[in-house]
Amino acid sequence: MSSSARLRLALSYAGFIMLAGLLLLAAVWVFLLRYVPDRGLIDPGVTGSLVTGVFPTRSNLLHVFAPRAAAVLAFLLVFGLVGGWFLAGRMLAPLARITAAARMAGTGSLSHRIRLTGRQDEFRELADTFDTMLDKLEAHVAEQQRFAANASHELRTPLAISRTLLDVARNDPARGHDDLVERLHAVNTRAIDLTEALLLLSYGDRGTFTREPVDLSLLAEEAAETLLPLAEQRRITLEVTGGPAVTVGSGALLQRMTANLVQNAIVHNLPAGGTVTIHTEAAGGTSVLRVENTGRHLPPDLLPTLTEPFQRGAERVRTDEHAGVGLGLAIVHSIVRAHAGRLEVRPRPTGGLLITVHLSGTT
Repeated sequence: MSSSARLRLALSYAGFIMLAGLLLLAAVWVFLLRYVPDRGLIDPGVTGSLVTGVFPTRSNLLHVFAPRAAAVLAFLLVFGLVGGWFLAGRMLAPLARITAAARMAGTGSLSHRIRLTGRQDEFRELADTFDTMLDKLEAHVAEQQRFAANASHELRTPLAISRTLLDVARNDPARGHDDLVERLHAVNTRAIDLTEALLLLSYGDRGTFTREPVDLSLLAEEAAETLLPLAEQRRITLEVTGGPAVTVGSGALLQRMTANLVQNAIVHNLPAGGTVTIHTEAAGGTSVLRVENTGRHLPPDLLPTLTEPFQRGAERVRTDEHAGVGLGLAIVHSIVRAHAGRLEVRPRPTGGLLITVHLSGTT
């Protein structure tokens, strides 16, 4: 904390003490000194008595009282400055720690915490809030660093494959080009899908989109109809249940969210021959989309990572046709968060997943 603020507080304390002293002297004058006569009085009715003692007048009292009052005021001024400087330092010490932590955070060090102790006051509340902010900021930065590293790795893979295929074709001119073109097309398609997914994830995180009424039940039916061939290929039964569930948001993003949930439920429904249930409902001012699929039991430590970018469970095997880019549930989580909603991922007792999206409803 800068000394100027401490000095201003010390001057404020001293000024308050001086004002209190002046008010006290004014009270002495108003309620005492002004009633003391300015001249000595002699009672003529008293005769033959010996007058002893001192009978001060107002001028005598002022002559004796004024220098001492000035000395007391000077003492109060010095006492107020010294005491105010000390008290201001004690009061501003927590703020100095908060400033030091903020300065360290500004240099990129997010691991430092204030951890202010003592009674619960405004400074303690500010320090706790700052520590909480640093926790979230550090976690966000770590997540972004992991995302950048994973994105670089994922993008480098198709580019490296393309370069290898081109090198092989250049070194072997007699080799047919049809197979090369087909493989390059597949690799290029994967790279495009990954790039579009990254852009969509970034777009969803910003939350800058036009909001309009959207019925989740219509999106569920559309996703089921679109992905029905994939479900039939894997002998998966698709069921759409429930009723209208209207929310306010981006129709395109919510459509992508629903399609990702249904596609993940189909692709990761192992072994083949299971069931995917899509349910929508509106209850208590909330629109709910629930996607449930059968499948294998998932390890408990895997569930918290499913919504992180580029996370793929060991048992969540994909085929080459729908290899994916590891951003399905990450995009869903991003879209739900951009719509101020809540995403729940829970394992089913008999295997598989139950994913529930809660969004604010509308009438």
